[in-house]
Amino acid sequence: MPHSASRYLTEGPRVGLRPFTLADGAEFTARARESKDLHHPWLFPPDTVSAYTAYAKRLIEDPAKAGFLVCEKDDGGAIAGFVNINNIVEGGFQCGALGYGAFAHAAGRGLMSEGLDLVVRYAFGPMRLHRLEINVQPGNAASIALARRGGFHLEGFSPRMLYIDGAWRDHQRWALTREMLRPR
Repeated sequence: MPHSASRYLTEGPRVGLRPFTLADGAEFTARARESKDLHHPWLFPPDTVSAYTAYAKRLIEDPAKAGFLVCEKDDGGAIAGFVNINNIVEGGFQCGALGYGAFAHAAGRGLMSEGLDLVVRYAFGPMRLHRLEINVQPGNAASIALARRGGFHLEGFSPRMLYIDGAWRDHQRWALTREMLRPR
C-alpha cells in the first residue's frame, strides 16, 4: 500500500516514520512471513491479519506504547521494519523500552539504522522522553550492532529477563539518554 510523505511523523533521506494503522495488516504480515528465517529465534512479529490487528490495537490504544513503521521513501512507502516504544513511563522517569525488527527485503541496507535514529530523535523531541532502553538477547548480533550504531551503551546483564519462545531468556541492557545523543 503506497504512503505519501505527508503521512510521515518524521523522515530521513531514505525512510519515513509513521504510526501503525489497522490497514497495514496485509503488508505487515506478508513481510513477517517472508522474514521468519531472519527473525528466528529472536523475534516473532504477528504473521496473520487477526494477530496483527490485536498487536496494532495495543500499540495504537495503550498510552504506555508507541509503534512506528519504518517505510522506504523510494519504494512507494513499503514497510522496511518497525520500532516500538513499550513501557513508557512519564513523570520523573520519562523512559521507554525499544523493540524493533527489520523485514528480510530491507535487512543489511541501513534502513533500520536510519529508522532507529528517527525514532530516538522523535522520542527525545515531541514525546519528551529522557531515556530509552533496549533489551537484547546476547546472541542476537544484528540487534546488538543496531543498538551500538544507534549510540546506545551497554549497561548490564539481566538473567532470565523475558519469556520468549517457551523459555526465560537472558538479556543485555542497552540505554541512551537525551544528553548522550550524538549530533547529526
